[in-house]
Parts: sequence; structure tokens; C-alpha cells
Amino acid sequence: MSEPASPVRPSPRQWLAGSPHPLAANLRALRRGLRDFTLPAPRVLVLPYLWLFLGLRALVFGARRLLVAEPLFKAYCTRLGRHVTTGIYVPWIQGKGDLEVGDHVHISGKLSVTFAARFVARPRLRIGARTDIAHDCRIVVGKEVTIGEGVEIAGGVTIRDSGGHPADPARRAAGAPPDEADVKPVAIHDNAWIGSQVLILPGSVIGEGSIISAHSVVAGTVAPYTIVAGNPARRIGTLTPPPDRAHLVTAAPARAPVPAATETPADAAAQSPARSSAA
Repeated sequence: MSEPASPVRPSPRQWLAGSPHPLAANLRALRRGLRDFTLPAPRVLVLPYLWLFLGLRALVFGARRLLVAEPLFKAYCTRLGRHVTTGIYVPWIQGKGDLEVGDHVHISGKLSVTFAARFVARPRLRIGARTDIAHDCRIVVGKEVTIGEGVEIAGGVTIRDSGGHPADPARRAAGAPPDEADVKPVAIHDNAWIGSQVLILPGSVIGEGSIISAHSVVAGTVAPYTIVAGNPARRIGTLTPPPDRAHLVTAAPARAPVPAATETPADAAAQSPARSSAA
């Protein structure tokens, strides 16, 4: 008959966390007291302290922007417009390609650009005038990515004209590059608004004035002055274009009304704009 296994002794951390011993209980109480300890903050003292902090922060961040981030970003540009500004982060640009930036472009935060010069000698990224790119955006350029004028790109957006790997599993396992046919230029037309965390895949074309809702995945063509959402992105609404741009919007075909007595929830869902294509 085997002897019973001796009980495993708890570690010091486990003993402190759960032991009913008075010493462990007192130490837990002391920890809670230290965690909850705070100092008074009379405004007559903390407001000048805040003003001092904000002033020093403005000086440091201003120096980082004017003396480090902006000059280095502008050095990458092959064509540079006027009044191009950045935030405090140096854009992370890999590979060799043409970076063309228009007037009054603002890069608000971290920007990562990867040029994959495997398919063309000089991949090209164009950023049109008055475009604003927010924090933590990523752009992969195998051939060409074009961003129009007045485009608003929110944080965390990824734009890529190449998937980075071939579709065939054997070639992917061998570390082969993607097929050249799978590398398709991306175009974002003027005054589009790209929501946060959007993924724009190769070959996508986003029409003028359109809105891509947050967390959407775009893999195709988005009509001008259209609102899309989802994965894959589908049309959920339309926008009224300016009078001089009305010719860009195609009128939707009229649908025959469904008699109320025979209309079902499935019929109603089928007629919902959210079910229509983003194209």
C-alpha cells in the first residue's frame, strides 16, 4: 500500500494572499491601505503644477516635432508640398519608393509605410493636399497607393495593395512572394472619410465623398457618396453630393412595392440598404 502524498506547501505569495494567519491578514490590510493612500490636492497648488507640466510638455513635444519628426519625414519625400506637418513621432518607412505628398498634409501620429520594390522598380504612394492621417496607420505599397485630396483617415487604418504572401499553400510554405496578379493598386478618392481600424485590401477603389465605417473591411469598389460598413463592407446609406458633383451618383433603380399582406421579415431584410453591395 503506497504512502499518502505529503501536502504541497503554498508559496509565500499564496500564503500572503489567502492565509487566515494574523500576520498575513495584517499584511493584506497594510497593502490595501497603501493602495488607497492619497495626498490632498488643493487647487492653489496643483493648478500651477499643471501649468508648469503643460508648458514643459509643449516645449519638448514642439522640439520633437520641428527638429526631429518633420525633417526626417520630409527627407523621405520625393515630392513635397507646402506646410506639411507631423506629430511627435518619426514615420517608420521601409524600402525604397516614391512618396509624393501634397500641400497642407498632416500626419497626426505614428505612420508605417512599407515599400515592396519586388514588382516595380519604384512603388509609389501619393497623398493628396489637405489629407489628415491619424495615429497608428499602416500602408503597404507593392505597386501604387493613391490617397486623394481632403481625405480623413482615422487611427489604426491599414491600407495595402499586396497581401504579402501567395495564395498557394505550397508556395507560401516555401517563402515565395505573392503572385504579381494579386498585387493591385488601391485608390481613395477626394474627401473620403475612413473610420478607425478599417482594413483596405488590394484592388479597392473608394469613391469620392464616401464614408467607411469603423472596423470595416473593404475589398472592392465603393461608389461615390456612399456609406459602407461591415466585413465585407456593404452599403448602409448614401450621401447627398454637392450640386456640381451630383453626376457621380447613379440613381438607384425603382423597386416594385411588396403588398403589405404578403410581406415577410425575410422580404423586409432583403430590401434593407444594409444588404446591398458596396459597389
